[in-house]
Amino acid sequence: MNRLKILLVEDNPTLALQTGEFLEQHDWQVDFANCGQLGLQLALTEIYDLILLDLNLPDIDGLEVCRQLRQRAPVVTPILMLTALDAFTDKAQGFHSGADDYLCKPFDPRELALRCEALARRRELHRSDEVCIGALKISGRRREATRNGQPLKLTTIAFNILWELACAYPEPLSRSELSHRIWGDNPPDSDALKSHIYSLRRQLDRPFPETMLKTISNIGFKLEQPDAN
Repeated sequence: MNRLKILLVEDNPTLALQTGEFLEQHDWQVDFANCGQLGLQLALTEIYDLILLDLNLPDIDGLEVCRQLRQRAPVVTPILMLTALDAFTDKAQGFHSGADDYLCKPFDPRELALRCEALARRRELHRSDEVCIGALKISGRRREATRNGQPLKLTTIAFNILWELACAYPEPLSRSELSHRIWGDNPPDSDALKSHIYSLRRQLDRPFPETMLKTISNIGFKLEQPDAN
C-alpha cells in the first residue's frame, strides 16, 4: 500500500491522538481537525487520499461536512465516517450524505487500518491509467507521455511531476503538495522542485508554440489546454 495522506476530523483529543498514532505506524501521514469547520477548510484546500470523519462534531456535524465536500470539493475523496450511532437510520443518513464507509465506535484500530487500505485500493482501481488533456497523452503504467504525437523524453522525477499535475487537472497543486507527492516527508533542497519543473518545461512546452505548464502565483503549478482559454 502506498503512503496515504489522511485527514482525521475528530473532536475527542484522546481518540484522535490514539487513532493518529496507530495510523502513523503504517507510515501514513495524518492531519488533524478538531471541528467540522476546520475539517472542511483542510479538505477543500489540501488533497487527501482518505478522510476519516466523526459524525458528532461541536460546530458543523459530520453529515453536513460530508454533504458540503461532495458539493464543493474538486476531487472526490473517499470518506469513512466514525460514530457511536449504530442504528440503521443513522448509517443510512451517512451514506446518503456521501460517505463511502461507516465504522462504529468503539472500533478496533486494526479494522480501521484495513478499511483505509480497502478504500484507497478502490480509489486506485477507478483511477485511469491513461490521462488525456487535449493533445497531451500520458500512460502511468508505461510511464510514457506524448504531445501532438511527439514523445516527451522525461526524467523519472519530471514524469512523476507531470503525472501528478495531470491527475489533479484542471486544479492546481501547491508547491508543498507537489513536493510531498514526489518525495514524501524528505524532500531535497528548495531548488530541487524548481530544477525539475524546468526540465519538464523543456520537453513539454519548449518545442511547441503554446505552453501547458502554468505557474500560479503564490500557489503552485497546473496544466492547461492551450485552446481552453
